[in-house]
Amino acid sequence: MDSVAIIQARMSSTRLPKKILMKINGVSIIESLLNQLSYSKFLSGKIIATSDEISELPLIKQLDFLKISYFRGSHTDVLDRYYHCAKYHNIKQIVRISGDAPFIDPCVVDKTINFFNNSNFDYVNNFNDKNRYPVGSEVEIFSFKTLERAWKNAQKPSEREHVTSYIYNHPEDFKIGHLEYPCDLSHLHWTVDRIEDLEFVRAVYKNIDKKPILVEDILDLLKIKPHLLEINKNIDSHEGYTKSLEADKN
Repeated sequence: MDSVAIIQARMSSTRLPKKILMKINGVSIIESLLNQLSYSKFLSGKIIATSDEISELPLIKQLDFLKISYFRGSHTDVLDRYYHCAKYHNIKQIVRISGDAPFIDPCVVDKTINFFNNSNFDYVNNFNDKNRYPVGSEVEIFSFKTLERAWKNAQKPSEREHVTSYIYNHPEDFKIGHLEYPCDLSHLHWTVDRIEDLEFVRAVYKNIDKKPILVEDILDLLKIKPHLLEINKNIDSHEGYTKSLEADKN
């Protein structure tokens, strides 16, 4: 079955506003991500799912220039945005990727798709608590039917904002699988949440001159230049999700 990446992206990030269009190595974060995904062998399409806020217009302008498909939906209810995007485009198998991950590894994307296609899971990710991939290389894949079940049943604010949290919060209702790395890399952070992350990503780009950049390329660099890890070592990878969980209490 065809696998289509739905990539969530927005301009109004509270921690680093307009980050999605910030430049790294001469291109924006979102363009870097799209370039990385172009090397995937198993993705049959890519769609940016952004909000219907007026603040997204600069992003829309760049996507039009790059001739990248996009869908606009709810600003806060990202699960609803994903559901209607998939429904509108008749996507039966969704690969979920965050737009602030400029080093998304196309080989990891393909491994995750292959793992899902050769299983009977409803949902697969590569960030299990055991032996997970680095933050910033997360890939999730699930069927439209699974997405629809989550859309119909999720009630908590955190489960509406974070598209798949209802699924992995209810393992009794879904068959969930995990793609694991040979060792735990959860301490590594190369998504762009704050300015320190942007500085880290730019430093990596200065030291790796190849396309695509794979997880192993960055690991090899960090063995040679471990001091680069000091740039964003104090960033809390779970800050956004923790904030959402607080909203559940209100």
